[in-house]
Amino acid sequence: MRSRTPRNASGFTLIELMIAVVIVAILALVAVPMYQGNATSARMSEAVTGAGVVRDSARVWLATHGGVFGNTPPTMAEMFIDMADLGGKFVAPSDYTFSAVAGTATFKVTYNPSKMPGGMKYEVDHAGVETTGAGYWTSGN
Repeated sequence: MRSRTPRNASGFTLIELMIAVVIVAILALVAVPMYQGNATSARMSEAVTGAGVVRDSARVWLATHGGVFGNTPPTMAEMFIDMADLGGKFVAPSDYTFSAVAGTATFKVTYNPSKMPGGMKYEVDHAGVETTGAGYWTSGN
């Protein structure tokens, strides 16, 4: 004589499996945007750090060269910026530009990303003031 397994002792029902799939889908809908936001913040944190390296180097250059830029402002190489310090997992050294006004101590450091989705830029001036507005990222974002 064969023993029969009771009907209610078998596996999951279709409704139970559908409920589990819905729960996983809801978790994915919440987790993916959070991950993307954190990834963007990580990229921009790296960019802000690199811009700080350029800004600090420009300040040192100004302090050792009379406090103003000459007729031809220095390049990043002339300010002894090691381009390896600007590169990282998310940013490339070529993404940074340095522009200075001749005869003054005024300059800007711009990060124009090659690897950043959305094309947002980061720009900071000699006083540490970040450019704001459409298309610009600030460290407060």
